[in-house]
Amino acid sequence: MLREMFNLFRSTEPLQELGDNFAKMLERSQELTEAAGDLYFGEGGSPDQRTEIYRRDVKINKLERRIRKQVIKHLSLGGNSADLPYCLLLMSLVKDVERIGDYAKNLTEVHDFRPGLLPDDDIVAELRAIRGEVEEVIGSTRQVFLEADRERAMELIQQSRAILQRCDGLIVRIAQSRYDAGAATAVALGTRYYKRIGAHSMNVLTSVVMPLHKLDYYDEDSVVADDD
Repeated sequence: MLREMFNLFRSTEPLQELGDNFAKMLERSQELTEAAGDLYFGEGGSPDQRTEIYRRDVKINKLERRIRKQVIKHLSLGGNSADLPYCLLLMSLVKDVERIGDYAKNLTEVHDFRPGLLPDDDIVAELRAIRGEVEEVIGSTRQVFLEADRERAMELIQQSRAILQRCDGLIVRIAQSRYDAGAATAVALGTRYYKRIGAHSMNVLTSVVMPLHKLDYYDEDSVVADDD
C-alpha cells in the first residue's frame, strides 16, 4: 500500500504537494529532536534557544493542519474516493510525527524542574546511548518511508522495540537510585520522552510493513501472517 501511495502522490500536483509536506514533517521532527536533545543534556538552553524549539514545533503543527486540510479537500472532490485508504493512512501518520515534535519540545522543559546539568553517572550514560539510537532511527525513518523499504523498516522496528525495553529497564534503575527528587524527575522524564519519541517513530515505520487496519501494531507474527 505504501508504494502505491507514493505513486499516487507523484501523479498530480495537489497530491505531490501533500506528499512533500509529509516528508518535510519527518525532516523537521528529526531536526527538532536533535536540537532538543542538545538542550536537555546541556544546561537547558537560553530563553532564545527555548523559543526557537517552540517555533520549530509550531511549524510541524502547521504542516499537520495543512496536510489534513489538503486531504479533506481532495476527498471532497468527485472521483477521488479510491484514494480514501491512502488518505486515511496519511491522516494517522501525521499525528505520530506531530507527537514526536511535542515530546521533543517536552525535553527542553525538564530543566524547569531541575536546573543545571544532569548527573554524570552510568544511568545518564545509558540515557545518552538511548538518545543516540532514537535519533538514528528517526534519521533513517524518512528515507525508509519514502523508499517503502520493507526490509530496513523491519530492522528499525526491531531496534526500536529494543530501545523501548531499555527505557523501561532504565526507569527501574532510576527508581532504585539515590537521586534526589529533582534529579530523579529530570532523568525519568527524559527517559519517558525518548521512549515516546521512539514509539511514534516506530508507528511510522509500521506503515511500511503493515496493512492499514493494523497500523501501529508491530508484533512479528502479524507482519508475517495477515489473516485478521
